[in-house]
Amino acid sequence: MRGARRICRLPAAGLVLAALHFAAPAAFAQSAAFSPSPALPGIRHSAPVLTPTPALTSTDLLSPSLTTPAPDARSFPDRSATPDSGGVQLSQYQHSLQCDDDFTLQFAPTGLLYKSYLAGEKEPRFQSVWLVEKDRGMVWETALGGRVGIIRYGSSDPVFPEGWQLDMEGAALARVDLEEESDLEAADFRFGILSTWRMGPTAVKAGYYHLSSHIGDEYLIKNPGFQRLNYVRDSAIIGISHDLTDAVTVYGEFGYAFNGEDGAKPIELQYGIQYNPPDFGWPGGPFAGINGHTREDFGWITSVNVVGGWQWRSRKSNRSLRLGMQYYDGPAMQWEFAGQHESLLGGGIWFDY
Repeated sequence: MRGARRICRLPAAGLVLAALHFAAPAAFAQSAAFSPSPALPGIRHSAPVLTPTPALTSTDLLSPSLTTPAPDARSFPDRSATPDSGGVQLSQYQHSLQCDDDFTLQFAPTGLLYKSYLAGEKEPRFQSVWLVEKDRGMVWETALGGRVGIIRYGSSDPVFPEGWQLDMEGAALARVDLEEESDLEAADFRFGILSTWRMGPTAVKAGYYHLSSHIGDEYLIKNPGFQRLNYVRDSAIIGISHDLTDAVTVYGEFGYAFNGEDGAKPIELQYGIQYNPPDFGWPGGPFAGINGHTREDFGWITSVNVVGGWQWRSRKSNRSLRLGMQYYDGPAMQWEFAGQHESLLGGGIWFDY
């Protein structure tokens, strides 16, 4: 459904018919009055026998016998007006007329084949979220990072790309305690390399990521009895996502930590469903997601993270800016505090690549 390489081939017949629609009537009309070209010296010409052919009209050319079946609404749903469409609403079918059917080698490509999970609490992105816990007050969860493509062999459409791509990701995931003079409480640092594939509605990723947790200096000063953890995960991961529709995606991910310290056990699972409609430009559209995250650490701890709100997506890059609410329940979101439990509710802003 979303496959650029598969979809781009479909409009070829339509383009030919469109050309015939404008050019054929005149060409056929001229054939009725055709006169042979002057004889060339030294060359014998036989007199052509010409039968006048009536000119075809646009109605004839667009009859069912000459046209391809119109795409149904399920395969090619309407899209909102986009910046590059001059304010005119385009369907995915019409967008595919603009895309490149050929797979090419691209350096620093635009867009991602495997997008970050909207409700993934440890995904590399830019974010600023203010959350309240009943027993302690407000904390400020931030993320400074993102994921970008290094090289791609595939199509060039940033929204519905296909092929293979190598990505690099990284982020500092920090918490500031707004109830304690805005002290830096803790931070998780993440870095990874991912190999990603997409064909049609299905995408796969495989790679490596490192995550290490660190306690803030101010927190240690105010809590001298706190026993810090040197929590570290070096994990191999594999994930798969599938678009049930253009707006609804389900996914699952398995990770195995081949190196772990201070409570990090090997197995890690992540799974969820998200609603992310392709509403590009202004005025934007809604989004929602729920993510489950299970780790073998400390007796198979599991978190649930729910997000929802309003977003604006770019048709040229597929990047998005989101405003919304977040609810989190599970082990401490900062993995330095592994073994503790949190229930957080609040809102914020996210920027995804």
